Order: sequence, then structure tokens, then C-alpha cells
Amino acid sequence: MTILPHEKQIFEVEETLSRLKEQNKGNPLFSQDELVKLEKKLQLLKERTYSQLKPWDRVQICRHPRRPHAIDYMEAICDEFVELFGDRTFADDHAIISGCGLIDGQKFVIIGQEKGKDTESRIYRNFGMPHPEGYRKAMRCMKLAAKFNLPVISFVDTPGAYPGLSAEERGQGWVIAQNLWEMARLPTPIIVVLIGEGCSGGALGIGAGDAIGMMEHSYYSVISPEGCASILWKDASKNSVAASALKMHVEDLLGLGIIDQKIDEPLGGAHLNPKQAFQNVKSFILEQWEAFKATPISSLLENRYQKFRKMGKFDSHVKLSENHEALVASCPSEQ
Repeated sequence: MTILPHEKQIFEVEETLSRLKEQNKGNPLFSQDELVKLEKKLQLLKERTYSQLKPWDRVQICRHPRRPHAIDYMEAICDEFVELFGDRTFADDHAIISGCGLIDGQKFVIIGQEKGKDTESRIYRNFGMPHPEGYRKAMRCMKLAAKFNLPVISFVDTPGAYPGLSAEERGQGWVIAQNLWEMARLPTPIIVVLIGEGCSGGALGIGAGDAIGMMEHSYYSVISPEGCASILWKDASKNSVAASALKMHVEDLLGLGIIDQKIDEPLGGAHLNPKQAFQNVKSFILEQWEAFKATPISSLLENRYQKFRKMGKFDSHVKLSENHEALVASCPSEQ
């Protein structure tokens, strides 16, 4: 079992408490009240530890091997799911799962980036890094949703689009840009849920929606902390510094207007109580669908456009420095 650095003390106390309970069955050394006090101390330790998490700790939670992936959410929240394969152009990309699902009687088209759980499945899923055909498959399914007036659910969880030569040869950058263009004007509600890593254009390729919810310990960034550290400091070991500087967690992104809602995770992360995580995500999806289903398509598209137009800030009244003004003055004017 993978134990993260900040969880080490918690697991040691849990093991000790479990051993004491087992010993107490045959030879009672502790009263029930004493065991309850120990359990309360353990709970306080958990609350204190998880309330003081640093950005890098949360990145490690986000990447935990037992953290639920897209396929887990689909199986847990869908009453039925039928997977659709292929982009009708090149091949089927196993890094993206897409299909039609039924949640509490409502039909959805569901898309998700899947990383895999063990060595074999991770290789099969290409570690959650889609090729161009994966994004084309996703868009094919989104257009199918629009044709039949079905809402779209998109589960984002990727370290980035596949950066290899084969993907570049088949137009990786172009197909992501095309997906952004098509999603901006897709005439049906799009509900996006960031369940893990949301890195760069690989996440954006299926991440432009009307409502963007983000799991508490997920992250959403233009680059991974390791990549940022390698570029800025030429030292990937400064990943914890980069994780703090990137402002890529839910609290930061809510303030910037990049996402719309925080989805709570069980204490310590979704990997410690997947059932609760599934329920929280399902509630978010159904709440958003209730809000969108009566919205006219014209209003939906306009709101989606304005949502992304408002992201970011700029100042049109920036005073030039004296050196810059002198440089401009010295340049010959155009005739």
C-alpha cells in the first residue's frame, strides 16, 4: 500500500490502534472508554494533518495510485454505460473512454481520460496521454450528443496530451485547437469535472464547458510542477516550490474564475473513501444538469462564451518606464 509522506504518522497510529484492539479481544488491557479516547486522538491527528497540507502534498494525493479514475466514476455513478470506440479517421485511442450513460434516469454522453491502474493497463491507456484520434473520438461523441439533445459529461485527468512524434505527425496541436472551437459552440450543456491532473492543452482538449467542477485535491495547470521547475530553475527537484508558485489548486482557481465549483473529497483524499467521492461527483453533475436543462441554447452558448472571455486580467493604462520611453523616442519615425 502506498503511504504518502504526510500520511506516515497517521498510518503508524492506525496500525498501533488496530493491534491494541486485536490484543484486547483475548486479554482486555484497555477499557472501551480508553479505546474511544485513542480513536478521538487519531481523528484529531487526521484533521490537523489534512488541514495543513502544502501544495506539493496535494499533488501527491492527486497522483495516488489508488485514487479513483474516470472508469471508476463511470462504473459507480452510471446505471448503464455503453462505450463507443474510434474516431472514424485513424484508430481508437484507449487513453480516452467515451460512450452513452444513464444516471438516475437521465441520458448523458460521457467522456473521460483514463490513466490505468497497473503496469499493463497504464501502457494500454498510454498513461492517460491522448493521441489526436482520442480528441477526435471525444468530439465525435460530443456532436452525437448535440444531435440527440443529450448533455455531455467530461472527466479530466491527464498529465498532458501525448508529446511524441506520432502524435505531432497526426496534428496534435491542431486537433486540440479544433476541439476548443467546436466545444465553444456545441449546442448542448457541457459539464466538466476535474478528477485528477489537469495539465496543459491535454486537459483543455475536453475541458471547455458550461460548468467546471474540480475535486478538492486535483490540480489544473499549464504545466506540471516538475516541468515548471525544470524550465525555471533547471532543477526538477524544486517541484514543491513550483507547486506553490503555479497557483493551480481549487482555492486559487476559484478566485481567478477558471473553475466554478469545488467538489469536496473525503478527509485525506478520494483514495481513502471512493464511495463518498463518487457520491459528491454525482451530486455535482445532477445539480448542474438541473440548472442547465431549462436554459435556452442561445443563452447557454452566450454564457459559455462570456465565461471564457472573462478569464484573465489586463491593464490598458500601463506607464512606460523612462528607459522604454527613451528607446521609443530614439527610434526613427515611419514616413
